[in-house]
Amino acid sequence: MLAARVMLDQGVHVEGLNFFTGFCVEGHTHAIRRKDQAKPKRNNALWVAETLGIKLHFIDVVEPYKQIVLNPRHGYGAHLNPCLDCKSFMVGRAYEWMEPRGFDFVVTGEVIGQRPKSQRRDTMPVVARESGAGDRLLRPLCARHLPPTLPEREGWVDREALYDFHGRSRKPQMALARHFGIEDYAQPAGGCCFLTNAHYSAKLEDLWRSRGARDYELDDIMLLKVGRHLRPRPNFKLVVAREEGENRFLRGYRYRFTHLRTLSHEGPLAMLDGAPDEGDLELAARLVARFSQGRDAERVQVEITVRGREPRVLTVPPLPPSEIPAQWYI
Repeated sequence: MLAARVMLDQGVHVEGLNFFTGFCVEGHTHAIRRKDQAKPKRNNALWVAETLGIKLHFIDVVEPYKQIVLNPRHGYGAHLNPCLDCKSFMVGRAYEWMEPRGFDFVVTGEVIGQRPKSQRRDTMPVVARESGAGDRLLRPLCARHLPPTLPEREGWVDREALYDFHGRSRKPQMALARHFGIEDYAQPAGGCCFLTNAHYSAKLEDLWRSRGARDYELDDIMLLKVGRHLRPRPNFKLVVAREEGENRFLRGYRYRFTHLRTLSHEGPLAMLDGAPDEGDLELAARLVARFSQGRDAERVQVEITVRGREPRVLTVPPLPPSEIPAQWYI
């Protein structure tokens, strides 16, 4: 938002690109969960573009982005976040998009020292080189710490009107926002990617182990964002909704997975992924009963619908907490 505004103030025509990878936090979970009802339901990229008065282009990169997640040349960060490869990938896609459309350079909001993996002084040249953008990549918020780029040398932008931000603090950016009269913005620390989240990364690694292959589809990574994930046995996993918003979301997948719901008491919808036997189904039913309002009842009726079969009902005692070991939770 700030980098674009700096360019607009110099009379540069700017258009925005928003890449959809499937791993974004905001546009999905905030819209699903009831506890987030008070938060504005907006796509922040679209809202920023509207606020700045610029066009925004959405670009679906789910399939090509897989190779960045599965085989990052520069490895992962603290979890499964391939930040350096990701930055190079997105700048590269922006550069490819810009060339046939008559644009001259790519602008990002990067700041030296802001991120430990992708925004260091030694990695910024890597992004410029591997993306193919070279010195047509301009970082207006920290440009005065970097060698002049082509837009600066050619006089397309005024280097003296660019900035010299550095380090982890967002205070300079927040001060600049106040200077521009920008009062509303997404959290200044960013962090919109689920791959930086330890719990989500553990679920993705569990998915790969269970299937014996490092791969995923869009629905896989969407489902990892929702519910409690438990693996009571190596051959199956249970995803249990935590509230009504997640119940509604999981309902959309009920024809693809075995699903369970309680009949005698209010309770969550649960999806079962894997190849369970009869004993596994009973265990899953007892777990779902445990998370229902019948957790203290002697027995709970649980409807089980295996894909392609008629539903059947098991009446089971809820599994006591003492029989749910912590390692079942992914």
